[in-house]
Amino acid sequence: MTNFHPVILAGGRGTRFWPLSRQRRAKQILALDGKLTMIQQTVARLLPLAPPKRFWAITNEYLRPEIGRQLPRLSRNQILAEPAARNTAPAIGLAAFILMNSDPDAVIGLFPSDHVIGDEKRYRDVLKRGIEIAAAGENIVVLGIRPTRAETGYGYIEAGASFGSDSLRVQRFTEKPDAPRAAEFVKAGNYFWNSGMFLWSARTLANALLEHLPKTAALLQPIAATFGTRKFGATLARLYPKCENISIDYAVLEPRSGKGEQDSNIICLPADFGWNDLGSWTALHEHHVGKSQPKDNNLITGEGWFTLNAQGNYIQAPGKFVAALGVNNLVVVETEDALLITTRDQAQDVGKVVKYLDEMKLRNLV
Repeated sequence: MTNFHPVILAGGRGTRFWPLSRQRRAKQILALDGKLTMIQQTVARLLPLAPPKRFWAITNEYLRPEIGRQLPRLSRNQILAEPAARNTAPAIGLAAFILMNSDPDAVIGLFPSDHVIGDEKRYRDVLKRGIEIAAAGENIVVLGIRPTRAETGYGYIEAGASFGSDSLRVQRFTEKPDAPRAAEFVKAGNYFWNSGMFLWSARTLANALLEHLPKTAALLQPIAATFGTRKFGATLARLYPKCENISIDYAVLEPRSGKGEQDSNIICLPADFGWNDLGSWTALHEHHVGKSQPKDNNLITGEGWFTLNAQGNYIQAPGKFVAALGVNNLVVVETEDALLITTRDQAQDVGKVVKYLDEMKLRNLV
C-alpha cells in the first residue's frame, strides 16, 4: 500500500443532524457513535493502510481548526479548506491533481467522514483488493454494499459481467429511486448500494476530469501547481469558487458509465462489512437500536427517564429527566438554543429547517 493516499471529505454541514450539527460543529467532528468523533473513526480504521503523512482531509474554513485539533498527526498542509462549497468533484479533483504532481503512481481512496463500519478487518481487506484493481490500469473502483432492504435514501449500482473472481463491471448508476423501483432493484439481485467510497489512481481521476469536466479541471490544474508555495492560498481563493458545483457521481461516474460496461472501466467491488451511512437522526436511531436492541426501541439520552406505552423514539435531552408517554417513533433533540421535534419518517426533511434559518438570516442557529 506504499502509494495509497486516503482522501477524507469533511466539508459538509450535516444539516439533517440539526440542531446538534451546526456550521462550526458539523456532524463529522461530533462523537455520534462512541468516544471518537466521526472523522477520527474514519482515520483510525484507515491508518493500517497508510501512514498519517499520506492522509488528506478536505473541509471548510469553519471546521478546519477543529479538525486540525482532532487529527494532530496531520500537518496543516494535509487539511485543505475549500474557500467555497463546490461538492465532491472539485474537492477530490484538487487532491488528484496535487498528488499526480508529487506521486505519479498514487492511488486515491475517497472516503466520506460520516460512515460507520462494523467489521474493520474485512473493510481493510476489501480496500486492499480495490487498491490493486485501481493501480492496475485506468480502472475506477466503487465499493458496492449488498442491499438489505428497498432503501430510497441511497444511490444504486447496476452490476453486469464479472471482472475477475470477486468484482463486477458496472452497467450504470441510479440516483435515489422511489420505493417501487428500489424494491425492483433488490429483487433483481444485481444491484448494490453506492457507498460513496471510490478508488482510482490520481492519473485516472485527473484524466477523467479533463474529459468529463474540462472547465473545472482547467481551474484545478493551476491551483495544484502552486501547492506547497506561498501562492497556493491566493490561487485557491481566486480560482476554486469558479469551479462547477457538482458531485463526482454526476461529473464522472454517470457519463463514464454511458460508454458501456466493457469500455467504462468502472468496477464494483461487492462488500459486506457492516456499513452504515449515518445520514439522519433516523439512521442513527436504527444504528444504535441494532447494537443495543432495547425492548421498546427507545433511545433516550438524559438524566434518567420514564416511558409508558412509548416505542421507537429517539430523544436527546442532556441534563434533563425525560418522560415519554403514549408517543411512538418521535425524534426529539434539545440543545441550549433549539428544540427539534419530528417523526422518524420525517427526519430526512430536517435539512429544510436549516434552509429556512439561512433564508431568515438566523446565523446564530445554523
